[in-house]
Amino acid sequence: MSLSGFTAPWWFTLVVGIGLLVAGYLWVQRRRRRNTLRFTNLELLEKVAPKRAGWYRHAPAALLGVALLLLTVSLAGPTVRERVPRNRAVVMMAVDVSLSMKATDVQPTRLAAAQSAAKSFVEGLTPGVNLGLVAFAGTATVLVSPTTDRESVKQAIDSLRLAESTATGDAIVACLRTIESFGKLLGGADGAPPARIVLMTDGKEMTGTTSSTVAAKDAAKAKVPISSISFGTEQGTVDIEGKTVRVPVDDEAMKEIAELSGGEFHKAATAEQLRKVYDTLGEQIGYENKQVDASRPWLALGTLAALVAVAGALLLGQRIP
Repeated sequence: MSLSGFTAPWWFTLVVGIGLLVAGYLWVQRRRRRNTLRFTNLELLEKVAPKRAGWYRHAPAALLGVALLLLTVSLAGPTVRERVPRNRAVVMMAVDVSLSMKATDVQPTRLAAAQSAAKSFVEGLTPGVNLGLVAFAGTATVLVSPTTDRESVKQAIDSLRLAESTATGDAIVACLRTIESFGKLLGGADGAPPARIVLMTDGKEMTGTTSSTVAAKDAAKAKVPISSISFGTEQGTVDIEGKTVRVPVDDEAMKEIAELSGGEFHKAATAEQLRKVYDTLGEQIGYENKQVDASRPWLALGTLAALVAVAGALLLGQRIP
């Protein structure tokens, strides 16, 4: 039961009327007692006047006053902050599939761990969210357009294959274009649905037609925040054509992308940490806090109190207070 966030607080002016009713009731009771005392023949009064109940004869009237107060609160429209599932949101996952993702600093490999955590994220996301998938290496490819079909997204995650280079900016652009196209189809009187990009990469941007900083600024203009995940460790290495190549993560670039877009940065150096990051994002993305109506309990209690007051009045005094 909530006593905050009233949508129509002006209904509380009725409390003045309830106060006047209480004052009137007390005045009537006092006047009735005064009239009784004026009756000089008290012995005759005891014989002709009906016996009245004790103090509890006032209980129905008091309960009716409480009922009126409860009903007034319900009319004022109290609200409560509640987590509700999102039904129109669009989320684009962008997963890095560059060669650095075969590094084994995260067991069994960065890519395998990323696939497992991403599928867990997909399974835990609320059903009403439209989820899409972009894979990027030297180019960015939309593998799944936004959909509520989780199986198609999981199948696409399983099919991810490694390729050369890293075009992070192009991946963001591909996500933004997909979100824009989908928004035109899904948008209605309420406008385009809220959207977010979840970007997971382990390395530095190497190529692309649009830089990641420019793309992040475009995301901010489109009001699409980017949740960037830097995945891997500083000790990561891969074997390319017989040579051991270091592939450290680029945390600073991921932080910059998140900040420029209005999103948030996450660091994951292990498979378990990545899973926790995805779990956190699932909670943030899948649900939103809204002020919802909380007047029903007050209405129910007010109605119940009024019924009990009427029943009590009929039982004690054979009349309605």
